[in-house]
Amino acid sequence: MSDTQTSTVWLTQEAYDKLTGELEFLKGEGRSTVSAKIAQARDEGDLSENGGYHAAREEQGQQEARIRQLEAMLRDAKIGEAPASSKKVAPGMTVTIAYDDDPEDTDTFLLGSRELIGVTDTAVEVFSPQSPLGAAIVGAKKGQKVSYQAPTGATIHVTILDFEVFTG
Repeated sequence: MSDTQTSTVWLTQEAYDKLTGELEFLKGEGRSTVSAKIAQARDEGDLSENGGYHAAREEQGQQEARIRQLEAMLRDAKIGEAPASSKKVAPGMTVTIAYDDDPEDTDTFLLGSRELIGVTDTAVEVFSPQSPLGAAIVGAKKGQKVSYQAPTGATIHVTILDFEVFTG
């Protein structure tokens, strides 16, 4: 796989617009607000024991990390709609698989990214289409057996039980 394929992030136009708005806010008003907090805390005196100053600096670091994450995501984004329906697994779908070594062991997850369709619920398990499992199942059909290599080096065999367009 090329670098372009491994770093592509699939987003709906709506998700792209939302993330672009968040990035603009963070780079403008967000940075100004945190800078004001740092300046105010700095004016309070001794920085070594100034909890407000350290909290504001930590907030600034988290904000700058999010800005870098959004910039990378938007730079590598490919705009497309979640599939309306399909006979094959595609990004934007909820997929259920069974592990062939234990057919009772199943997983259901979203294939894509949380930003793909605005998923903020961290209880929803998400696999990227570029992950070993995601790459193995993209294009697979219901009942098809696929295999992929886990980060440990083990080959894992799974069967596609079901898939449907993610509806949130």
